[in-house]
Amino acid sequence: MMISPVHRSRDIERKPEYLQPEQCVPPPSRASLGTMWFIRDGCGIACAVVTWMLVFYADFVVLLVMLVPSRDYVYSAINGTLFNTLAFLALASHFRAMLTDPVSISLLPCSCAHIHLVAFSPQGAVPKGNATKEFIESLQLKPGQVVYKCPKCCSIKPDRAHHCSVCKRCIRKMDHHCPWVNNCVGENNQKYFVLFTMYIALISLHALIMVGFHFLYCFEEDWTKCSSFSPPTTVILLILLCFEALLFLIFTSVMFGTQVHSICTDETGIEQLKKEERRWAKKTKWMNMKAVFGHPFSIAWLSPFATPDQGKADPYQYVV
Repeated sequence: MMISPVHRSRDIERKPEYLQPEQCVPPPSRASLGTMWFIRDGCGIACAVVTWMLVFYADFVVLLVMLVPSRDYVYSAINGTLFNTLAFLALASHFRAMLTDPVSISLLPCSCAHIHLVAFSPQGAVPKGNATKEFIESLQLKPGQVVYKCPKCCSIKPDRAHHCSVCKRCIRKMDHHCPWVNNCVGENNQKYFVLFTMYIALISLHALIMVGFHFLYCFEEDWTKCSSFSPPTTVILLILLCFEALLFLIFTSVMFGTQVHSICTDETGIEQLKKEERRWAKKTKWMNMKAVFGHPFSIAWLSPFATPDQGKADPYQYVV
């Protein structure tokens, strides 16, 4: 273990009294840490609802405009099953990304020979307001040791953590706050966000292909026979779906690519944007992928219902 260097961009104090613990409220109890994670942000909630509505609209057009009126029952059954399976996985991934604590850690002091470590355990987010007098005294800081404090949420700040003004918490390995999932993308829910972007991109591509084939079919046949709706209504619904699918295909494909690159390089979007100095151990791309999706590689990597098994991940992430 190495002692974290001093960085001017962070609030660093060497003595407990300099942390001004009297200005901090006590952290939430352990019982409250076990409650469901949900960000009460109006904009984020609206974006999340819109996301689900757009998926339901796409499913409506695919089923009732294109597949149900089709005379090819095998074509309709295969494409309907495939599209709805991918849509279900996309919504499940979105649900997990939205309701999963993005950092899922708590601060537990433990003593070692020459340095003092704060160990992470899956018992909730970075405790808000834990820079209290009692907690700081329990750290038993020695001369030369440093702790990081966030002045916004009054918490002792883990390494590689950034404060989110929407979540009002410090999020470790925070990539960005995404209003579409109404949550921060952090180390504990990045898998679900990556799966969400991947499945949305896949259903968007699938919808575009089916719209193209349906237009060709309608041009060759009578428009009144290729859909249960009137020709003008059918054209409008298909054009809107085509525009939606193309827009989200481009957007989610780019997001998926940037997230995979971020995982492979073990450098979050904020760290890349701020060009922060790398102070953590460098690992292979494959190890970085397993750190996010779980050990070992399996089909569970593609499942939003499988919680990643961190395997041999080092439980000691923060040195003071």
